[in-house]
Amino acid sequence: MDITLTTSLNSVLPQTQTADATGIAVLKKAMDIQAQTAMQLIQSLPQTSSNPPNLGQNIDVKA
Repeated sequence: MDITLTTSLNSVLPQTQTADATGIAVLKKAMDIQAQTAMQLIQSLPQTSSNPPNLGQNIDVKA
C-alpha cells in the first residue's frame, strides 16, 4: 500500500467526520424549529364549537 495514500486518507477522514457532524447538528436544529412552528400554528387555530345535538343524526339516502 502506498504511504502517501494512507497519509491523505488520515487527513481527509477527520474533516469528513466533522462535516457529517455539522450537517447532522444543522438538520436537528431545523427539525426543532419546524416542530416549534407547527405547534404555534396548531395553537393558533380557533377553537371549534360543537354542533347542536340535532345536526348529523339523519342521513338523506334518496338521490
